[in-house]
Amino acid sequence: MGDRTMANKFHNPKSVALAGKYSLAAEVPAGARVVFVAGQVGLDGSGKLADGIEAQCDQVWKNIGEVLKAADMTFKDIVKINSFLTDGRFIMANRAARDKVIGEPYPSSTLLIVQGLADPAMLVEIEVIAAK
Repeated sequence: MGDRTMANKFHNPKSVALAGKYSLAAEVPAGARVVFVAGQVGLDGSGKLADGIEAQCDQVWKNIGEVLKAADMTFKDIVKINSFLTDGRFIMANRAARDKVIGEPYPSSTLLIVQGLADPAMLVEIEVIAAK
């Protein structure tokens, strides 16, 4: 199954600007299990959409945590985050929710402001890749 002593590596060369709490690249060792978590939105287990951007962001990360747990992984195994927000004014709420569960070393990350998601009431969607 590969050398389990190998860990994910994060690369941040000084020659490339880093503008936040993320890594420029993530390297997964040979033999690692890789899990691709589909985009999660602010729906709870009963299908109810959380009210407002802060609550939706918190629910998104709760959902991601549950999916990772089902795959025997944790937030620490995330190597890539793709965030989709429907309004640039939501960036701070998104960062605040993320900072509750994501620490150093920070995964590589992309943030996009999009016109809309599958349901107009959805304000945020986040997908991750984890490796262990």
